[in-house]
Amino acid sequence: MKKLLTRYLTRLDRYIMAKFIGTYIYSIALIISIAIVFDVNENLSKFATYGAPLKAIVFDYYANFVPYFANLFSPLFVFIAVIFFTSKLAGNSEIIAMLAAGVSFKRLMKPYLLSAALIALVNFYLGSSVIPHGTVVRQDFEAKYKNSRRTLSASNVQLMVGPGIIAYIQSYDNRTKTGYGFSLDKFENKKLVSHMTASMIRYDSISDTRYHWKASNYKIRKLKGLKEEITEGIVIDTVIQMEPMDLVFSKGQQETLTSSELRQYISKQTQRGSGNVVQYEVEYHKRIATSFASFILTIIGVSLSSRKRKGGMGLSLGIGLGLSFTYILLQTISATFAINADTPPILAAWMPNILYLFIAYYCYRQAPN
Repeated sequence: MKKLLTRYLTRLDRYIMAKFIGTYIYSIALIISIAIVFDVNENLSKFATYGAPLKAIVFDYYANFVPYFANLFSPLFVFIAVIFFTSKLAGNSEIIAMLAAGVSFKRLMKPYLLSAALIALVNFYLGSSVIPHGTVVRQDFEAKYKNSRRTLSASNVQLMVGPGIIAYIQSYDNRTKTGYGFSLDKFENKKLVSHMTASMIRYDSISDTRYHWKASNYKIRKLKGLKEEITEGIVIDTVIQMEPMDLVFSKGQQETLTSSELRQYISKQTQRGSGNVVQYEVEYHKRIATSFASFILTIIGVSLSSRKRKGGMGLSLGIGLGLSFTYILLQTISATFAINADTPPILAAWMPNILYLFIAYYCYRQAPN
C-alpha cells in the first residue's frame, strides 16, 4: 500500500492530502463538540423530566447524534477545512513557492480533488447504509425521552396492495400494529371476485417473512358468477403486501431508510399511486447530491483562499462561511419547494449543486494560473 501511494502520489500530494483530511477531521470534532454542548444545555431538563438513563443518553442519542449531523453538514466542514489550511499555506508563501516551482494551478487541484473524493465516498456510504440504522435508535429515544411528537395512528386508509387488490382500514394504531374495520377487495377484469372483512388485523412483527398479518373475526366471500362461497373463522394468518410504514407517516421517517430501502419503497408506492413519496425521493437524491457537493465546494474553497492577502484568512473564511451557509439554506428551500410546489425531486436535490457549479467555475477561472 505504501509503495502504491508513493508511486502515484508525489510528496506534494501527500502533504496537501494530509493537511486537508486532518483539518477536516479537526473541524468536525470542534464544531460537533460545540453543538453537543448547546444540545445538552437545551435538553438537559427534558432528560431529567422523562428520566432518561445516562447509558441511553450517551449510546442511543449522542452516539447517533454525532455521525448524523457530521454527515449532514459535511459540505460545510469540507469548505471550512479547505479555506482554513489553504489560506495558511498562502500566508506562508507555500502556494507561491509551488507555483514558482512549475506546478500549475490545475495540477495543484489534484490532491484536493482526491481528498474530496475520499470524503465523498465515505459520506455516501455512511449516509446511505450506516447512519439510517442509527437514526431509528435516535428517533426512538427522542420519542421516549424528549416528548417528540410522532404520528401513531391513522384513519380511513385505502391503498392498492397488489394488481387489482385494494385494502381498507378504518382505523390503525401504530403502537400495537393493529388495524380495525379491515376489508380487502380483489378485482379481475374490473369485476369483484373476492371480498374479505375482519374486525381486527394485526401485523406479525416477529415473523421471519414480511407482510405477515393476522386477521381476527374474518369473513371471506368468493364470487363465482351468480354463486358465492363464504368462509368464516376466528383467526387466520395471511400475507398482504403492506407494512406499518405504509399506513402511518412520521416526520423524518425517510431518514431511517437505507438508500436501497428508499429505492424499493419509492418503487412500491409509485406503483400504488401514492402521493407521499416526494419526501423519500428528495432524500434519496439528496444523499447523492450532497456527496458531489464536496468537489464543488473544494474547488471554490481553493480558488478563494490560494491568494496571499494582507488581511490573512479572515476575508476568505468569511466568504467561505457565507457561501457554505447559503448552500445549506438553498438545499433546505429547494427540498421544501419539491414537497409543497410540485418541483421535480431530482431537480430540487441537485439545484444547489447546479448553481454552485457555475460559482465554482467562475472562481476557478479567476484563481491564479
